[in-house]
Amino acid sequence: MMEFEFYNPTRLIFGAGSLEQLGKVVSQYGKKALLVIGGGSIKKSGAFDRAVSSLKTAAVSVVEFSGVEPNPRLSTVVRAAELAKKEACDVIIGMGGGSVMDASKVIAASVLYEGDPKDMLVRAGKAPRLPERALPIITVPTLAATGSEMNCGAVITIDDEKEKLKTFVKTEVLYPKVAVVDPELTITVPKAYTAYGVCDIITHVTEGYFNGIDGTPIQDRFAEGVILTVLEWGPKAVSNGSDLEARAQVQWASIVALNGWVQAGVKAPYPVHQIEHTLSALYDIPHGAGLAVVNPAWMRFAARFRPERFAQFAQRIFGLSAIGKDNLSLALESINRFEEFLRSIGCPTRLPELGIGEITEEMFFRYAEETLKVLQDEEGRLPGHPPLRKEDIVEILRMAM
Repeated sequence: MMEFEFYNPTRLIFGAGSLEQLGKVVSQYGKKALLVIGGGSIKKSGAFDRAVSSLKTAAVSVVEFSGVEPNPRLSTVVRAAELAKKEACDVIIGMGGGSVMDASKVIAASVLYEGDPKDMLVRAGKAPRLPERALPIITVPTLAATGSEMNCGAVITIDDEKEKLKTFVKTEVLYPKVAVVDPELTITVPKAYTAYGVCDIITHVTEGYFNGIDGTPIQDRFAEGVILTVLEWGPKAVSNGSDLEARAQVQWASIVALNGWVQAGVKAPYPVHQIEHTLSALYDIPHGAGLAVVNPAWMRFAARFRPERFAQFAQRIFGLSAIGKDNLSLALESINRFEEFLRSIGCPTRLPELGIGEITEEMFFRYAEETLKVLQDEEGRLPGHPPLRKEDIVEILRMAM
């Protein structure tokens, strides 16, 4: 039986050209903005100048903080928060991909947080001390992938001398006040990163679809709708980056996939993400590329424990016939189809394709141990359906070879 509370206070402004509204939107929350960006791509595209112009027209002064890395570091977040304090910024704008938006959320909380911001992050065996306040956050995504623009979660890598761990924080004060989503900003995203974003979107909903409780038929259909939309429009966005319609459809799917709507009542953990976070923390690989490797391997492992759910996926997503097949055979056929799709748009699907060098059996156990440092149940397993022991994670990683 489904039992849940749904809440998402983020105002969404969606559509081509919506970046022009940024200044008007931000001026409702502050007069001096810390504008957080990643590398130089949004400056090359002209999006940065357009954003600054809109802000200045609305009498919002701008303090730039650039250099947020993929898999953003806590040390970077702390430096940005110190700058925001020094400059007396009263609003934070995260303009970039998921890493920039996640960093911006934690920056906004860190400015007002008493103590070490590391304490707000989830670590196994240590309850997080969640932030209770944050500066207003405005998100402007430049990539369709994480859906971070309209949720209250953030993934951050702890990088101090005593601890190196990619983990997360999720709490109400991290909801952005407004997400200004202009699909035109994604037109310059390279093919590879467009493809990685497609995989990220699909994985967000397959995590809930396969790990959630039974008896969620409407949520199943929501998830299937997101997947089918991305299977249709994702390849178009990859093959022709200037296809604004395709970019818009994928962007909207990205938002819906992780703004809480699809997951309402499902009560699902995210084991695939947790395993991938270890890889991207160690090797700085693109998150979506790592998911393209881990998700099919995890599916092959998990299908043995919930074959009827995977058989439903096979029939509804790929239209496979169940005649003459048992559920597990049907499930494995659909996973092969999914993997073929990922390859067709240019995603890696095996660990050696990530460029991380030689991988030994000993390394598999290290990856599993690092994953369990972030999250585990009362029996020391990674939550999921099924819960994963260290040896199970190792088996999944072997299957990804």
